[in-house]
Amino acid sequence: MKIEGIYGYKPVITKLGFSKRGMIDLYLKDGRIISFPKNLFSDLKKLTPKQLHRWYLIGGEGFYFDDCNEVFHIEQILGKYDDYKYRFVNEPQEKYRKKN
Repeated sequence: MKIEGIYGYKPVITKLGFSKRGMIDLYLKDGRIISFPKNLFSDLKKLTPKQLHRWYLIGGEGFYFDDCNEVFHIEQILGKYDDYKYRFVNEPQEKYRKKN
């Protein structure tokens, strides 16, 4: 049996948008748009509309804002927190150092 739909696609963020007040839209590489209320995250609730528009992507997997100390990961938005938490804790730091 062939599995159809979005099964097996890794979600990759290409941009953020703000189509409705209080909502954040994540545009994914595969064409999906995931919208979520910013009030689900206490740090995002504090940001003004102007502050929200100063966002940056991190490798298509996360994003952050100039005026916020937290980095947000796609898995937090999808409700799969256990899939990413502490992902880098036990990995050797050499893996992330720039090679000469």
